[in-house]
Amino acid sequence: MEFRDLKKQYQVLKEDMDKAILDAVASGAYIMGQPVRELEKQLAEYVGVKHCLTCANGTDALTLALKAWGIGPGDAVFVPDFTFFSSAEVVPLEGAEPVFVDVCEETFNLDAADLERAVRAVLAEGRLRPRVVVAVDLFGLPADYKAIRAVADKYGLLILEDGAQGFGGTIDGKRACSFGDIATTSFFPAKPVGCYGDGGAVFTDNDEWAALIESYRVHGKGQFKYDNVRIGMNSRLDTVQAAVLQVKLKAFDEYELADINLAALQYTKRLKDIVATPVVPEGFLSSWAQYTIRLRDKAQRDALQAALKAEGIPSMVYYPKPMHLQTAFAGLTRNLCPIATSLCDRVLSLPMHPYLTTEQIDTVCTAIRKAL
Repeated sequence: MEFRDLKKQYQVLKEDMDKAILDAVASGAYIMGQPVRELEKQLAEYVGVKHCLTCANGTDALTLALKAWGIGPGDAVFVPDFTFFSSAEVVPLEGAEPVFVDVCEETFNLDAADLERAVRAVLAEGRLRPRVVVAVDLFGLPADYKAIRAVADKYGLLILEDGAQGFGGTIDGKRACSFGDIATTSFFPAKPVGCYGDGGAVFTDNDEWAALIESYRVHGKGQFKYDNVRIGMNSRLDTVQAAVLQVKLKAFDEYELADINLAALQYTKRLKDIVATPVVPEGFLSSWAQYTIRLRDKAQRDALQAALKAEGIPSMVYYPKPMHLQTAFAGLTRNLCPIATSLCDRVLSLPMHPYLTTEQIDTVCTAIRKAL
């Protein structure tokens, strides 16, 4: 059994995928070729925003957003304590300081009430300027943007939506990557829509920011390639990866998003009486980058993971350590984030993808019930 079965996906998409890849190779335009511009238009239309600019990976996408806003020394950027490292890593790379915020137990996403507490603490200290909140759409579920926006507007914060895992999720029909002032996503292979390498994208309705990101991603270019008007970076999407993503986006829109939600419903139906299953609030739709259950404590979680491994069932711990305890952030103020810290000891992600069969789900659930 595969944790996320990319081999099966390729077999299903093989005819269209092989043609798309070979056409891209035959074109000779290997970087920022025509499929890249076509994909950017398709992504912008899918999400429902004015601008989409692709780049080399999801981490660069976050960096490009911070550069467009001029984030730097003396700025505070608020980041969930329970997330992947890159959500916070990009902040000190711009000279700013991450401030970690606790998350909600049931959704795993940023807690707006704790965000306000953290902002007020920063203001009271007076050392940093509150500038940005990174709202992560963790495991496929969009964050609570109504509550986050209320806090952001109150304190003049920009919202950077980290939709690396959330692409395809919705709130009241509005799609992820349209909620932030700028939003980003990742096309890492295991993401809801992934390429065959690295890739990312930035989304915004703001013309000025889009123009800056267009410049920053190609060495700070001005009117043409060798007119460099600012210090930028080299972060472009390869043509082959864009061709792959065009095939995958079509499948994702036509059936993969629906099928993975059916798989999630089956898991929840079979497991909700024995473990804490993921919660999707009313009006929300998840794209299920992960299906993550919560156990009683670390001992129970680790024992279950070992039992699943013995049955040949893969599982993963996302994430084993909160951001504020990462060695790289040892010199920062250690804000207490008790829920995030507790979740790191109790979460376990199960095999999840659009091609998961009912029989495979039954196998996983039977093993969990046996172990518990």
